[in-house]
Amino acid sequence: MKKILLLTALMMVRFFAVADEGMWIPLFLGYNEAEMQQMGFHLTADDVYSVNHHSMKDGIVLFGGGCTGELISPDGLLITNHHCGYSYVQAHSSMEHNYLHNGFWSKNRDEELVTQGLTVTFLVYMEDVTTKVLEGVTDGMSESERNSKIKKNINAIENEAIEGTHYTAKIKPFYYGNQYFLFVNEVFEDVRLVGVPPESIGKFGGDTDNWMWPRHTGDFSLWRIYTDKDGNPAPYSPDNIPLKSKKYFPISIKGVNEGDFTLVFGYPGSTQQFLISDAVDIVANVQNPIAIHARDLRLEAMKRQMEKSTEIRLMYSAKSNSISNGWKKWIGESKGINECKVVEKKIAEEQEFMKWVNASPERQKQYGNLLSDMKKVYVDYKKQVKSFTFLSETFIGVELNRFLCTQVHWFASCCPSDVWTDEQFEKGKTELAEKARSFFSNYNVDIDSECFVELMYYYFSEQDPELIPENLHKYINMPKSEWQAFLDREKKKAPYLFDGEKMQERIQKAKRKDWVKFLDDELYQLVMTAYKAYAQSYYAMDDTEKQLDLYYRTYVKALMEKDTDKTFYPDANLTMRVTYGNVKGFEPNDGVRYTHYTTLAGVIAKDNPDIFDYKVDPKLKELFAKHDFGPYANEKGELPVCFIASNHTTGGNSGSPVIDADGNLIGINFDRVWQGTMSDINYDVNRCRNISLDVRYFLFIVDKFAGAQNIIDELDIR
Repeated sequence: MKKILLLTALMMVRFFAVADEGMWIPLFLGYNEAEMQQMGFHLTADDVYSVNHHSMKDGIVLFGGGCTGELISPDGLLITNHHCGYSYVQAHSSMEHNYLHNGFWSKNRDEELVTQGLTVTFLVYMEDVTTKVLEGVTDGMSESERNSKIKKNINAIENEAIEGTHYTAKIKPFYYGNQYFLFVNEVFEDVRLVGVPPESIGKFGGDTDNWMWPRHTGDFSLWRIYTDKDGNPAPYSPDNIPLKSKKYFPISIKGVNEGDFTLVFGYPGSTQQFLISDAVDIVANVQNPIAIHARDLRLEAMKRQMEKSTEIRLMYSAKSNSISNGWKKWIGESKGINECKVVEKKIAEEQEFMKWVNASPERQKQYGNLLSDMKKVYVDYKKQVKSFTFLSETFIGVELNRFLCTQVHWFASCCPSDVWTDEQFEKGKTELAEKARSFFSNYNVDIDSECFVELMYYYFSEQDPELIPENLHKYINMPKSEWQAFLDREKKKAPYLFDGEKMQERIQKAKRKDWVKFLDDELYQLVMTAYKAYAQSYYAMDDTEKQLDLYYRTYVKALMEKDTDKTFYPDANLTMRVTYGNVKGFEPNDGVRYTHYTTLAGVIAKDNPDIFDYKVDPKLKELFAKHDFGPYANEKGELPVCFIASNHTTGGNSGSPVIDADGNLIGINFDRVWQGTMSDINYDVNRCRNISLDVRYFLFIVDKFAGAQNIIDELDIR
């Protein structure tokens, strides 16, 4: 244990000599300070993170469950991405008040919209608690004993940290359990919508432009945090008051130039930089291709119907966004991994590792079989991943299938009299009716029917027969026409499964025997057999991943021993991190050179009234024609929209502030370039770029487009 702690301590105090790459723990940013200042930073690490005075960390929040936001006024005004708040704006929207499509701007605080279910989380402080967590852990313990001891220690530390406070606490492992950090947080649950641009700005370019550069998306939304009269977190109340910000970011309209220093502060979700070659190959050449093709089929079905109706578009916008985000990211990830020969690079690293191991009898004894044992596990894991990915992206990709296996199955399987009393049966009917109402209120049968036919055909024609449940083999290679006929028969036999009103009526009228009989329905049997296999694959993968994590704990420890002069930053795990770099264009292909910024002229050039994602708002075109950019134009008279830099970001960094050398907000991070989405596994400064909204475009939209002077007056614009 002492050796592990020594290694992690050495890792932290080493001078960090690698620019651009890395997601750094803010508590230890002092060790990066010299490099940051050499790259152009004018402040100190203490200005970024401190528990002794207010610092940048006090202006950063975890927005919802997986994005970042930052305070931009003394009164709790918060900015994040349009796509981070998308589902919440959709929940506020209706055909009468379609805020998603038309945008929303509150004229005063009484008009701000209370948002159910949205929370924001501030970090109060973080602490390295590795010694405390591993107290009592010995090398002679079994893994079960070790985990039990660690869990007991973690519970005690977390409880002690928040005793007598309204804070929450969470300890997370780093480096596969070689190190542990405590995060003490403050969670606010009264968050209100202040302003959001229309989709034609906030989602301009849609799925086509997602993950791409050049980009012209005004990806922002505005929210306000409210507290009780004493400034503490509280549920919504009309008596609540705006948060008094401990720290907020002034906004600089000076602009960004090639080479300028940039710092991104936020909550990156997940990276996997330590994966060995076998794992990388599975991601790029097994998992991603299956998911990409299945989601391609779903997106095409959605697109066809969404183009027919505004109502369907409103209903399926958030669903389509969720599906397409991973779909396109995985395309770029596999492309980057294969083009940059990351698998081959990992193999070379493993060969170098084994040379180091074999150079010492002691290391041979400790690590000699490590890689070979890991590779044996990956043989079975590859099959588990293929089985799980196919089932999750095809069977579970059909909305009706999900409803059957998660809601109807629960009810129908409990209907026999020896399972439920009459009272329980009636209560179950009421609960199922409400779940059905919720499901069908956001469901389009034409989209889902097309998805069913296409996805069933894909699964049974492309999956390895040995990985298909044996009692489903009769469907292997069944043509699409037969799948359509299968679905048509089901619609005649059980029409209530495809119609919300009929489902409500069925629930109210059907007796126990009707539901018991339904258990023999062919569609139900098909779905539940697949769902059982899906669950088995999931748990098999989970067990294997736990086994692999144990190997990686040792592997990462050994890598730190081997390369004592190398910087090892921890993988992202949705905890606060800092990444820094420079504004940079890039050359993704031979003969192609991208500049570091885009302008409103590019938005206008993409205007296409026949394509929803490229319809430019008439007022925006009018402002462009008049060149009415206010103080937000650059020195060339252009209105900047987005820019790219070399900050190492990932999912969760959406909405993160992009901060200049003097601590001012210059951008809001919202994406990465498609050619560099492999950065979760392998960062390459030559092709990895984060994409950010230029704050001058945000200000222009609020000021000139929306005329929301009340919001502009609240900001500290420099």
